Amino acid sequence: MKSIPIAQAQSLTDIPGVGPSIAQDLQSLGYEKPLDLQGQDPEIMYKRLMAACGTYVDRCVLYVFRCAVYYASTTNPEPDKLLWWNWKDTAN
Repeated sequence: MKSIPIAQAQSLTDIPGVGPSIAQDLQSLGYEKPLDLQGQDPEIMYKRLMAACGTYVDRCVLYVFRCAVYYASTTNPEPDKLLWWNWKDTAN
């Protein structure tokens, strides 16, 4: 999977795995561009989104948030880590 380097990414939908719906969720949390996600905590972002929605939000959104923050925070991301489903919770 070839992705746009973070330095060139302009739109939230340039982030691998982020479509219009997730981009809208991120914007509702105050993130306007990919670089805004650098160093953010996906778990906190997910909890903030649920609080804003006033209801449970599917955990798949958390997995996309994890992937998006990794992408925004990593200069040379590993291709496997740019697939949101590789960010699922792991059983202990």
